This record gives sequence, C-alpha cells and structure tokens, in this order.
Amino acid sequence: MITFIMATLIACWSCSNSSNDNNETNSYINASLTEINSGYEANCVTMTVESDREWNAFADESWIKCTISGSTQKSGTVEICLTDNTGTTERTGTVTVKSGTQRHYIAVTQAAKPIDTSIVAPEGYTLVWNDEFDRGDRPNEELWWYETGGSGWGNNELQNYVACTQGGEQLATVKDGIFTITAKKIEGTVYSIRINTQQSWKYGYFEARLRLPSGKGTWPAFWMMPANFTTWPGDGEIDIMEEVGYNPNYVSSAIHCNAYNHTNNTQKNKEIYLATAQSDFHLYALEWTEDYIRTYVDGKELFYFANDKKGDKDTWPFNAAFYLKLNLAWGGNWGGAQGVDESALPATYEIDYVRVFQKK
Repeated sequence: MITFIMATLIACWSCSNSSNDNNETNSYINASLTEINSGYEANCVTMTVESDREWNAFADESWIKCTISGSTQKSGTVEICLTDNTGTTERTGTVTVKSGTQRHYIAVTQAAKPIDTSIVAPEGYTLVWNDEFDRGDRPNEELWWYETGGSGWGNNELQNYVACTQGGEQLATVKDGIFTITAKKIEGTVYSIRINTQQSWKYGYFEARLRLPSGKGTWPAFWMMPANFTTWPGDGEIDIMEEVGYNPNYVSSAIHCNAYNHTNNTQKNKEIYLATAQSDFHLYALEWTEDYIRTYVDGKELFYFANDKKGDKDTWPFNAAFYLKLNLAWGGNWGGAQGVDESALPATYEIDYVRVFQKK
C-alpha cells in the first residue's frame, strides 16, 4: 500500500527586505504537500500550487519525476511520480517549488523493497536485488534496459536486437512469472532481445533459473560485462551460461580478458552435458569474489578461475562493477558455426527469475 501524507494547504509567505524590488515584496507560494511517504512501488500523487507569478517545480533525484501544469498561471498542479525502489534500503529526495525568490520544499521518502524471506540466500550472503517477473506483461524498465541494433555484435550474429517489440510483435514478454525472449523472423529479418540490468555490482552471488531454446542457430547466454566498458577483452567478460543449438544441452561457463580469450585460443572455460537443459528449468549461478570466479549448475561447481593476485588487469580485470545480461543470439561465429536451421524459428529462451546476493 502506498501512503502519501497530504498537508493542509500551506502558504509559504516571505517578507522582502528593502533591497528587493517591488515585484518580490508580496511574492508567495501556496502548495498542498509538505511531505510524501511512499511504499517501494512506483506511484504518483498530484500537488496543487498557487503563486502570484510564474513558478516551476523540480526534483533532486532521478527517481522522482515532476510533471507541471499551469505554471504560467496563478494556480496549477504538479504530478509527482516515483519509480520502483528496487534496492534494499530506504531512499530520500526533495521536490522544490520555485517562484521568484521563494521556495517550498517537499520531503520525499520511499521505503526499501521488502526482502522476500522465501528466497534462501547462499551462506554468508544476503539478497540485494531480484526480479521474479511477477508484474506486468514485459520486463520492468526500471530494472532492465535494452541493447538494440544489428551489425553482428562482434560475433557475426545474424539477428537484430530490438526494444521489446518489432512490427507489432512482442519479443520480450512476461506471463505467469516467466520472462520469455523470442527470436523470430519477421518480414525476412530475424529479431531478438538483448537485455541488461540497470544496476551493476562488484562481487556477489548471481543466479538465474533458465530453460534454453532448441534448434541449430540458437545461442542463449546469461553473462556479465563491465558497467564502464571501454574495450574488449581488456575490461573483462564473465559468461555464467552459454549454449549453442547445434550442440544441444552442452552448457558452458567462461571468462575473457586480455590474457585469456577465444580470439587467441587462450580462453578459460568449462563445459558439461545437461540432458534436460532445453526441456526443463535449471539453476545457473556465479560466485564472484576478489579471490576467484566460480560457476555452478544446479548447485554443483562447473568452472573455477582464481585471481593470480599479480595486480595485472590483463589477467584479472574483474575488480570493477559489472551488470548482468540476458540475450538470445541467432547464428554468429559460435551459434552458427554449423549453419542455422530457420525451421527452429521462432525460438524461445525462458527465464524464471534473476537474483543477486552480496556479502553481509
């Protein structure tokens, strides 16, 4: 439940000193709010404003949006909207109404997202972020952003990535607690989805429950890239899970950096056969610390890479914030290494949830 505390209409009067011009002598602002206390979910409230001259309103935080109506008149409104608080701590901000030299301040407090006590954290960790895909019909763009375009993405991939829809068809859908990425041929071009978390993290335990697509040409991934990316592979890449459709049910993990990457056949990776990877959901996880990178499939270790502690970015660039990524590629250097079978389209990649834990 969202609760906005509404104040009685408050007049913010100010007496000017003798140095002010006459236009400021009786300047005033009347505003109907002094504070907003909100739950963690996105919501809006409308505030009325009266002033003897043109006025404006603005917020000091990006998660607070002000939409103004009637600011050139003596009375108007401000719709104040808060985005979802996806963090585990309360956050605060301020909305300021400005008219001439006068100011009226509205204190905004938004509660933290409640921790789901049904989610069991790994020992020594606590839940800091999650998406259970239990709201709306598409991914929440307060949590995710889309990468879009074609041009092969450095791997000669054949698809174009779009922001949710293409030609009226929704390729990123949420239904019954499942996020589905669909790769589909529409008017001669294959389109798909590549999506990234808005938030990034340095170290933690990251997991997703996934069901992989089938068909030669599919290339699903659950992976991480640096938030402040400038160059590949120098800034690093962590592949928690990848699979290619021509080699069904073989899932792999890898890291890439200057010293170890697939372009010079020095990549560090490991693969296992998981008979039901394409038919059933399985849990894929990464534990990333300052000492090592370790991945798991259904709780069993798959891949391990240790920090050599040389302080050399060429061998360990994994000491910066990374964001999580989910995508379904079509073809490409690996996904299309044995050609593609377009009868496999449309192909679907299903995500039950994504969760992030960090040390207590």
